[in-house]
Amino acid sequence: MKRAGTMPTAPDILWIVTTQWRAGALGHAGDVNARTPGLDAFAAGATDYAQAVTPHPFGPFARAALLTGRLSPENGVRDYWDALPADARTVAHRLSERGYATAFFGKWGVGERDRSAPLVGEAAARVVVPPGRRGGFGWWTGFEGGFLLNDPWLQGDGVGDGTAPTRVAGYQSDVVTDLAAAWWGGTARGRAAPPRFALVSLEAPHPPYAAPTPAGVVRPDPIELVLAANVPRGGEVEARARRELVGYYAHIEATDGAIARLMAAAGHETIVVFTSVHGDMHGAHGLFRKGWPHDECVRVPFLVRGAPGGGRGERSDAAVSLCDLPAMTEAWSEGRAWDGAPACAEISMPCVVDLPDQCDRVWRGWRSARGKKIWTDDGHEWSLGETGPIAGDGAVKPAPHG
Repeated sequence: MKRAGTMPTAPDILWIVTTQWRAGALGHAGDVNARTPGLDAFAAGATDYAQAVTPHPFGPFARAALLTGRLSPENGVRDYWDALPADARTVAHRLSERGYATAFFGKWGVGERDRSAPLVGEAAARVVVPPGRRGGFGWWTGFEGGFLLNDPWLQGDGVGDGTAPTRVAGYQSDVVTDLAAAWWGGTARGRAAPPRFALVSLEAPHPPYAAPTPAGVVRPDPIELVLAANVPRGGEVEARARRELVGYYAHIEATDGAIARLMAAAGHETIVVFTSVHGDMHGAHGLFRKGWPHDECVRVPFLVRGAPGGGRGERSDAAVSLCDLPAMTEAWSEGRAWDGAPACAEISMPCVVDLPDQCDRVWRGWRSARGKKIWTDDGHEWSLGETGPIAGDGAVKPAPHG
């Protein structure tokens, strides 16, 4: 029992951020293909922000907004190749000023990269993120990119000499969450005393979808997968969607297990957030990958357990964006419920990313629980062809095989 006049202890806060995990790709959200027992159990005790969105459905833009609470390009990331400015003020700076031990683990994704180098593979995974460009986190163990879902190259605190990348054996989600759990529990060197804030950033379930998963994860039969009704049937779009979704759901299952173990290590007194930087079209409307304004890309899972004002198993239709998460976290650190949800969330693609399958135009707009409006860069409204009470509700609707 606290003595009268003493200040309550600031809560521990943990963000778990995945990549390309669609809002509907969870068992509790109705996806019959998704084997997510860990996150389903977590959702039963959390607030589900069921209409949450990414402000920008592409990695660097979304990550910069998530870290700073500012939209791109105002946060300094205007182009796919832009790095987060060295002087950018992040959530780590703000919480450090409140007495928090701060830590980052996993994919950084907003560092300096070589435009001439491949985006996938060892060269990309070994790109060095200098200590002065790590967002103000007190402890930083991560990698810039590379999409090596197995045996990642890590750099920073607790690995090798702290600067040169070191390869660590294992499935990436397991490796990263195990390192985070060790820091959290104080079994790794470095300050991990409460109050603690950690951002755990995972590449899965991002491609390559054919990458191996841990033993015990059985890939589903592509013919048995239930596709959304807006995936065209009978041609290459359906065939590709089934082929890729086999790996997508396998990596979801494997990463669900890693996340569940980390959540258990964090304990029930910790405020825990689970989300993703964006989704993936997976054949919806005949499209693939990201950057598109459709809900398959824009909507993200957003589950929060233990925050002031939150409830167990509650659903919220607030227009929450990843860009709101730093302000939400600051409020929680002070023991306050966050009450800043706008009537609608701004969404945009600041530039065209010249990579296969990605969105082919610049656009901006907004989304709420009741509707969505999108305009192209020349000011014309973009009709997306989405149907339902809210454009693209993200639910998996069974449809016959082609």
